[in-house]
Amino acid sequence: MIRGLTCRWMIDQKDDVSDDVPGTSLLTRLLAARGLNDPESIRRFCEPKLTDLHDPALMHGIEKAARRLVEAIRNHQQIVIYGDYDVDGITATAILYHSIRTADPEADVRTYVPHRLEEGYGLNDDALKQIATGGAKLVITVDCGITAVESAKVAHDVGLDLIITDHHMLPPEGEMLPEVCALVHPGLCENGAERYPFPDLCGAGVAFKLAWHFATTWCGSQRVSKSFQETLLNMLPLAALGTIADVVPMVDENRIITSFGLRRIKQTPISGLRALIEVSGLMDDTIDCEKVGFVLGPRLNACGRMGHAAEAVRMFTDATPDEARDIALSLTKLNRERQQMQRDIVDQAITLAEDSGMTAEDHRVIVLAHESWHPGVVGIACARLADRFGRPVVLLQQQRDICKGSARSIEGYSIYDGIASCRDLLTTFGGHNAAAGLSLPTAHLEEFTRRLVAHANANISVDQLTPAIHIDCDATLDELDYETVHKIALMSPFGRGNPRPMFRVRNATLAESPRQIGAQGKHLSLRIRQDRQGQRSLLRMVWWQAGSFADSIATGMNLDVVIEPKLNTWNGRTSVEAVLRDVRVCEP
Repeated sequence: MIRGLTCRWMIDQKDDVSDDVPGTSLLTRLLAARGLNDPESIRRFCEPKLTDLHDPALMHGIEKAARRLVEAIRNHQQIVIYGDYDVDGITATAILYHSIRTADPEADVRTYVPHRLEEGYGLNDDALKQIATGGAKLVITVDCGITAVESAKVAHDVGLDLIITDHHMLPPEGEMLPEVCALVHPGLCENGAERYPFPDLCGAGVAFKLAWHFATTWCGSQRVSKSFQETLLNMLPLAALGTIADVVPMVDENRIITSFGLRRIKQTPISGLRALIEVSGLMDDTIDCEKVGFVLGPRLNACGRMGHAAEAVRMFTDATPDEARDIALSLTKLNRERQQMQRDIVDQAITLAEDSGMTAEDHRVIVLAHESWHPGVVGIACARLADRFGRPVVLLQQQRDICKGSARSIEGYSIYDGIASCRDLLTTFGGHNAAAGLSLPTAHLEEFTRRLVAHANANISVDQLTPAIHIDCDATLDELDYETVHKIALMSPFGRGNPRPMFRVRNATLAESPRQIGAQGKHLSLRIRQDRQGQRSLLRMVWWQAGSFADSIATGMNLDVVIEPKLNTWNGRTSVEAVLRDVRVCEP
């Protein structure tokens, strides 16, 4: 194992695509490192088509769901779409809403999103009773419900037909699934049926596939009407938002949906999405995964975390253009408040974790509770602490007798499994390997912490506490020309499962002493050189948040570096530069 100054280096380069083999270009080695070796897989990756999407009819329960939805519309029954309060749930709700209204503009379709703090995640029994009292006959969940066995019984008892669409982790084998009209889930496979080819869709992706199959069922043909064609294409940007924000693997269908969704996002006819882009100042920018993840997504999430996500749903569904703009402005204000609250929680949690010894090697998960922490913000704070300390984090708001909060994990450890091992201590929990939500009696907090630490210590090695950086393959500076780096950029959209390409450059020389830049010199600007086949190549790099390493490396040192190459345009001139991820000083 190779260690740099900050990370473990995990080198994925294949033996048969070494940079020493004549004729193997950097792009060939990069694609091979990602398992792309044959022309068709390379074509599907580099030139995705909508026709590469899988037939939605293959998904479990989707046929029953589409037929019941058609029946409800034709019989003029009230339909309620029950969504989650995050970006994935908000966009999934809007996708089904617009699809139903395309079939019948007069359809009685409504939306319901639970309040994060007052009702919590998932199906709520009181809400179902209220929905039934309001005259609904059919409820369709999006991004929730796969474990809601008891709530499904309540729905039946109050006269509601229930369709559950979800993508979250299925209950353990042997445990009951909800008894409902239809269960639509990409990972579900019963009675020996063939499994859906891609189980990693997000909630909005599942909703998009249901909307597609509903359209063909409504039209009675695989070739849908022009209005449905337009609607399905217009739903791709919403599905892309949910896909990016939910951090599902950016491969296969997720990659196709995101790629085409981002291409269409600024031409959207949805006034709420257009308003959100405008107030975020992105109308003149290229909107990519980073813009969604760090600009658009947080604004939508802020509504669910700090207010009520029903407003964001309304922005994307039936709000007028003026109303949509007002909501978008409100979301921006809420997001600023969320950012400050998050900074306060992170700062306080860092101090508590260090003072309580939770950052030591024998304490491989951090569990903290505080009465002042906002339960809608602790999830993002968890992620920041997990990045800082290289271990899973659970942060809880202590509300007298109940603690409620979120968890985030690190690579190689399932926080869901860890929390599930303590299920007898919990009131509620749910999630997946990387993130989870939970609540428990305050009286159980000490025992929960003890048992979760024991589980983490048994399943996380000491090495795993040092963050890992995955390197695709080696590169030389002369290979990083404009054309090659431009082609690398076309491998987007990047995300989990398709991260930005990382290269190791070996035996480079630091051409000049690192220069501290930014506020308080938090970052470093560096230049390296490499002599190869009689030619000298230079590369400027920026190393973010690395100002403290300014004295660790000096001019003339021989270095191995891990970099992410980029094209930088300044004053009309475009050049190849790089983000430096880590450094290793070579032995003399």
